[in-house]
Amino acid sequence: MLFQQLIVQSILRKKYPQGLPPGYKGGGPILQFALRLLRRQLTNTALVVTGIFSAALGLKGFLLPNGFIDGGVTGISLLTAQVTGVPLSVLILIINAPFVALAYFHLDRVVAVKTMLAITGLAVVLWLVSFPVLTHDKLLISVFGGFFLGAGIGLTIRGGGVLDGTEILSVFISRKSPMSVGDVILVINIFIFGVAALLLSVEAAMYSILAYLSAAKTVDFMIDGLEEYTGVTIISKRSEAIRRVLTEDLGHGVTIYSGRTGYSANGVQRQSLDIVFTAVTRLELTRLKAEVEAIDHQAFILMHSIKDTHGGVIKKKPLH
Repeated sequence: MLFQQLIVQSILRKKYPQGLPPGYKGGGPILQFALRLLRRQLTNTALVVTGIFSAALGLKGFLLPNGFIDGGVTGISLLTAQVTGVPLSVLILIINAPFVALAYFHLDRVVAVKTMLAITGLAVVLWLVSFPVLTHDKLLISVFGGFFLGAGIGLTIRGGGVLDGTEILSVFISRKSPMSVGDVILVINIFIFGVAALLLSVEAAMYSILAYLSAAKTVDFMIDGLEEYTGVTIISKRSEAIRRVLTEDLGHGVTIYSGRTGYSANGVQRQSLDIVFTAVTRLELTRLKAEVEAIDHQAFILMHSIKDTHGGVIKKKPLH
């Protein structure tokens, strides 16, 4: 208990460098806040560590022993390791170093420090930990090597770190040019896979592109969350009945906006109405549309993808 108290006080001092909040005596809401902050930091650390081992498995268990590469700085490191024979752990540190420095001096120092720690952790794991070569099937190598590498990168990002300096370079260039982050990453990877086709073989480059696509999709999946939500906006004259169905029958949290119709024919005065907004998973979307159409088949329903959610009430137990 004393050790926990010391950790909590250390966290609070970082949060309040000018002194602890008035009235803090080691308990109450401030203590609860610090404990939540501590749990968040422990969770982020666990995500980064898990991500490092997953990425190391993808590299040493699949891609590196079979001569395949990936995109970004990791791909450059793999390609250089294939050509020169220099250990991958050393190359990952050396090639990522300029990008970490770029982040430190031009972007965000906290991100730079977390990135340095994550990349160093990956290099240490690659150097000290042995992973078995799990398959020699080229298709499985591409798909699962990319999957484990992408999962590692995604988990590390969710934990607040970065395993590949390409993201840092892309953000920096996008701020200095009309190119977007995605455009910069695309150009870099076209160059990497073009060089791979010349130095290795066209076949190895094509399988490497497949590994990159697998990794990129897995990164998106990890960052967006295990459940992809869809935001649904419903505009209907029977908004109250729709609200009751969503909250009482389907158990969803909703938000009500006040609005007015934007178009009226034959000089009819525009009407005021309530607009219902909710967030559902893709599996729940079909039932939601069926319930709304049963109430008002002329309801205007807009849907858009949501990357992630935080706080609020997304799903609760129905009232009956």
